[in-house]
Amino acid sequence: MRRSQRGFTLIEILIVMTIVSILVSIAVPLYQRAIVRAKESVLKNNLFTLRTVIDEYTYDKKQAPQSLEDLVNEGYLRQIPIDPITGSNQTWVVITEDALTAVDQNEPGIFDVRSGAEGVALDGTPYSEW
Repeated sequence: MRRSQRGFTLIEILIVMTIVSILVSIAVPLYQRAIVRAKESVLKNNLFTLRTVIDEYTYDKKQAPQSLEDLVNEGYLRQIPIDPITGSNQTWVVITEDALTAVDQNEPGIFDVRSGAEGVALDGTPYSEW
């Protein structure tokens, strides 16, 4: 054999490929879980913002909003936030207030908002209950 030939043997390449595949198999699930955790955090923040704005609108106007678009039209929001789990701003589930407990009993409006996403969060609770 000549000593001037350089390169890797097949065994060395296989060992490196095995190590890389093990590292990737560990990193991918962690990355996917981090993505889900980030989406859940954004969802919680969007729900908090929507609920706060609904309360502010109700106190200011002495009447609950009839739709989420009312919040945009009156300048309380620039746009309806996107539900990061569903990827749409049309999937919010609005909960209307009871006519007997409404601020304006003639026109009960939105009392609360929830995510329309199906599925279960990392903590085990359904997204629709947040």
